[in-house]
Amino acid sequence: MNKPLATLLTTLLCAISLWAQPSVCGHEGDLLFVAPAESNAITTVTQGDDTLAIDHVAILHFIGGNNALPYVIEAIGSGVCLTPLDTFLTQHSHDRIVQAQVQGLDVPISIGHALRLVGHPYDWLYQSGDSAIYCSELVQLCFVRHDGQRIFSTIPMTFRDRDGTIPRHWIDLYARHRRPIPEGEPGTNPQHLFRHPAVVRTSK
Repeated sequence: MNKPLATLLTTLLCAISLWAQPSVCGHEGDLLFVAPAESNAITTVTQGDDTLAIDHVAILHFIGGNNALPYVIEAIGSGVCLTPLDTFLTQHSHDRIVQAQVQGLDVPISIGHALRLVGHPYDWLYQSGDSAIYCSELVQLCFVRHDGQRIFSTIPMTFRDRDGTIPRHWIDLYARHRRPIPEGEPGTNPQHLFRHPAVVRTSK
């Protein structure tokens, strides 16, 4: 594809993106946080003080640079993958998407890390140290500063709601796999990334 045609396609896709989700057309390495229209098993146990309940995060990536086609790198049920931005927006057309930049990010190195994980399976059990990856773990593992240090540290995971109760979803999930619930084990979640001081929102 020649460069003028690629630029035109990018412009058209950005126009579609802006119509569907205002201001979702940014820079390489931006994060796209998804606040679902309805609460779910993830938002029930990861809500912070913020009024937005986030259950997913994806990384904005332009194939060929900022003048080429926009994609997101994300970890979803099918695994770590590259999803066209317009497809991502369509899939989340009923949700709210908040775009943010990460201060101090070494963009080329971080994106390279994420691309090397494309094809890894999704981590349905949210456990660290294996080849399976979940959405916020993808960002936590890959995003580094210019000195090579990771921007996001792990936190103790919790599977308890605000009342301190573990919802039935999590009890049943780990029972099916004959695994203990990894309460207190190191991990991450989209809400934690969303509230991190290095994350600066560029859309409301």
